[in-house]
Amino acid sequence: MATSTAYGGSVERTPSFLAALASAGVPGLDPVSVEALPSTAEQRFDVGFVMDTQHRRWVVRAPRDEIAAAEMDRSSAMLGLIARRVPFGVPTPRGFVALKSGGRAAIYAYLPGHPLDFAALPPGPGLAAEVGRAIAALHNTDVALFEDAGLPTYDADDYRSRRLTDVDRAAATGRVPTGLLSRWETALEDVALWRFAPVPTHGQLTGDHILAVFEDPDDASSGTVRALTGWEQAKVADPADDFADLVFSAPSAALETVIEAYAHARVERPDANLLVRARLVSELALLGSLMDAVTRRRLDIADALTSELRHLEDQLSAQSGDYRQLSLHPVPTRPRPTPPPALLVEDDEDDEDDEDDMDDPDDAAVAGPEGTETKAEA
Repeated sequence: MATSTAYGGSVERTPSFLAALASAGVPGLDPVSVEALPSTAEQRFDVGFVMDTQHRRWVVRAPRDEIAAAEMDRSSAMLGLIARRVPFGVPTPRGFVALKSGGRAAIYAYLPGHPLDFAALPPGPGLAAEVGRAIAALHNTDVALFEDAGLPTYDADDYRSRRLTDVDRAAATGRVPTGLLSRWETALEDVALWRFAPVPTHGQLTGDHILAVFEDPDDASSGTVRALTGWEQAKVADPADDFADLVFSAPSAALETVIEAYAHARVERPDANLLVRARLVSELALLGSLMDAVTRRRLDIADALTSELRHLEDQLSAQSGDYRQLSLHPVPTRPRPTPPPALLVEDDEDDEDDEDDMDDPDDAAVAGPEGTETKAEA
């Protein structure tokens, strides 16, 4: 077994080490080849793709720190519960191996498909609609399944408060432009924007986490969603979280297709401010990366993110493009039409007299030969 080498305060595993983990975690798995993903400073897992003697393909993931290990354990329990309840594949572990550095490595059967580039997502009833229906299927899942797996659960007000706390923490670093802070705080303090029903969410859904297969390799619209991966941030929370990267990256027409298919497939009608909050979440994603860099004392990364935040403020200040695609104000709702006043029918005294006359047998009316009325003779 290959030895591990130190890497940025964590551990980087070599390809042969990852292959050995796969063999130890799944009985009968005899590796013949392995390919590891290139390592980056932000990477939280070491990932290897293994081929065995039976031509089966496997994925091995080894967490680099205790937080990543805990998140993977929680999501693994949840994935086993929802695997048969969603119309796409999810990476359910086939085995685990304890790591000396803490936590466990997980081994999964390989899920076929190509990750998506949201920026090139074509509009129309093909792949974009598939993405919308896949997200809807997840959001339609029973909340109790996530709760039973011990995943975090938030109601709308708790989640709004959590986001506001994140902004306050980032503001304390002095690296966030005041214009952005004002924009975000205004949106977070507007409770009208935060009226939503919490749902099971993926939590960090990007094109890299959606695997698609294509009937025609040259036609992107022929794709179908085969699997969703990367579930470590799964929770019961705001459905807008799973649209943040789409709002940031996808063309407007493709996004409209995704939302239309999503709305048709949802059990409950999406709230009117779903995309507004998704826009906010996409902007706040920079804060999460900034705080992680500051915590790890990676000033080079923190400086680069600070520049990105300033650039974002400049873009928003210029209000380039469609204002509706930049605004964080709640979507105005149409007032309900005022119903017409109720008609009050008052009893006519003459009608009462007529009814009294009808009660008198001497005055009873009978039909004449031509349908005319005559007085009955005594």
